[in-house]
Amino acid sequence: MDKYTLKADFCVVGGGLAGMAAAVAAARHGVKTIIIQDRPVFGGNSSSEIRMHVCGAHGENRRETGFVEELLLDNFYYNYSESFSIWDAVLHGKMNFQDNLTVLMNASVNAAECDGNHVKSVTAWQLTTEHWITVEAKLFADCSGDGILAPLTGADFRMGREARHEFNESIAPIEGDTKTMGLSCLFQAREYATPQPFKALPWAYKYTQANMFKRNCHIRYTNMWWMEVGGLGDSIADTEKCRHELLRIALGVWDYIKNESPEKEQFENFALDWQGFLPGKRESRRYYGEHILTQNDVEAEGRFDDIVAYGGWSMDDHFPEGIYHTGTVGTIFHPAPSPFGIPYRTLYSRNIDNLFCAGRCHSATHSAMSATRVMATCSMMGQAVGTAASIAIRDGLSPAGVYRNCIAELQKTLMDDDVWIPWKLREMSKPVQEAELIASAGEGAENVRNGFDRDWDDASNAWTAPVGASIEYRFKSEVDVDKVRIIFDSNLNRIDPSRRNERPKNMRYFKALDDVPFTPPNTLVKAFTIETMDASGNWSVAAEETNCFQRHVRVPVQKKVHGIRLTPKATWGAENARVFSLDLI
Repeated sequence: MDKYTLKADFCVVGGGLAGMAAAVAAARHGVKTIIIQDRPVFGGNSSSEIRMHVCGAHGENRRETGFVEELLLDNFYYNYSESFSIWDAVLHGKMNFQDNLTVLMNASVNAAECDGNHVKSVTAWQLTTEHWITVEAKLFADCSGDGILAPLTGADFRMGREARHEFNESIAPIEGDTKTMGLSCLFQAREYATPQPFKALPWAYKYTQANMFKRNCHIRYTNMWWMEVGGLGDSIADTEKCRHELLRIALGVWDYIKNESPEKEQFENFALDWQGFLPGKRESRRYYGEHILTQNDVEAEGRFDDIVAYGGWSMDDHFPEGIYHTGTVGTIFHPAPSPFGIPYRTLYSRNIDNLFCAGRCHSATHSAMSATRVMATCSMMGQAVGTAASIAIRDGLSPAGVYRNCIAELQKTLMDDDVWIPWKLREMSKPVQEAELIASAGEGAENVRNGFDRDWDDASNAWTAPVGASIEYRFKSEVDVDKVRIIFDSNLNRIDPSRRNERPKNMRYFKALDDVPFTPPNTLVKAFTIETMDASGNWSVAAEETNCFQRHVRVPVQKKVHGIRLTPKATWGAENARVFSLDLI
């Protein structure tokens, strides 16, 4: 039971998508970072241990980009057979092979040392090694979901629902309480070519049509998210009790599907492939930040000056009673605009001066958090926190200091890293703005420098041209180019042909015989060349890529040039190549 201490500039607690994004963003911007995760895998609710699919903003062209899109595109490329083990491995590699990032797995933070309102260190017990590990850092981020650093540091937080009058929220209860949304243990089914009988376990609950008729048990169309308990008690302290209850529920529901449902013949060839034993949580502690996001902020579209992320999920407010709610099944989807902005001021503690927060524990009321808690939204919050941490470390600022001194830089850096911020244009480099632009074919050439890195509403913001066409800049004078930044089209409206043409998630929630394997979106450019022009007007190949499967690409050039030319050579299937941005960095 050795004890040892590690030091870093930035320490992230929690390895869900928010914590991953925070840690990687900071590390990529040169910050010495440590991430502490209490599980053997990354991904939080999306991991193989829980298996909730990654949800985000509703609507055309609203899909989140940046780090979360990078993960999804990696998964489409590497995970042909849709294996959760490969998804875990994709996330494992992203974290463990990142420069400037140290990973501590199976380590549960249970203590913090503070000097007044300043966190000096956190300490974790690593189950696998029987080590006590203390991490000292200049800045900390709580991305743990449960907000573990709040009670350990004395940070202001809330747990439960606000009264309607507190923030004038029409969907809040009249009286405030400690109730939350509950927990779920999901399962997954697999289709076989032959019948697959199921024998009920004696301790599982027994359901009949009489007490299940309000529930959608059609495994092709739902992941049974409504198998939910824990909202009436303490969603942290009661987790183990809830887990036992949820297992009885889940296995009873599967027994009903196989042996009692009027539709049971449709599921004759399906078997229970996996049962979750780790509950996925929706809500627990929420920090108080410099701003508390409310229902009214969401409904007003959140057009804050310090917007750094956006949501677009409805205010999906699950009943605390969960499966035992006797009225409308499960939840109320209160309308929310897509997008609505999330301000930076909700991503750090209002009373602990070096503590960020991101994910479902960020600063929001219960009502607003019901829309911001989904994982794609949480990832954008995490990326904003990690990027802000890099600015804070560079300039010796607190999280609040970044807001007061560098918010425009934070927004620009996020957009440079392919995080879309609604209602803002990305600033193009000056040489590109002033260059002569020439396209050999296609439509919309000027779109590659309009600062809009995606289609939006009915507007196309891409140069669209046949494969083999080229687009180039000729600069007014010699330009020193480090890298070329390109944004290709990953089809932010992509659909899943195996699932009634639904928007595809990171993983499917059941396995069928007619599943279409994962592949990169056919709109992505697969092969391309970058050429540079010298002072004599001669072109030469500076870089060539034959297996690109990402949307956001940075190509090293590191030379003085008079022109840059991009030529898409192949896509993953589409007839035309589409390019949203061609810039210099």
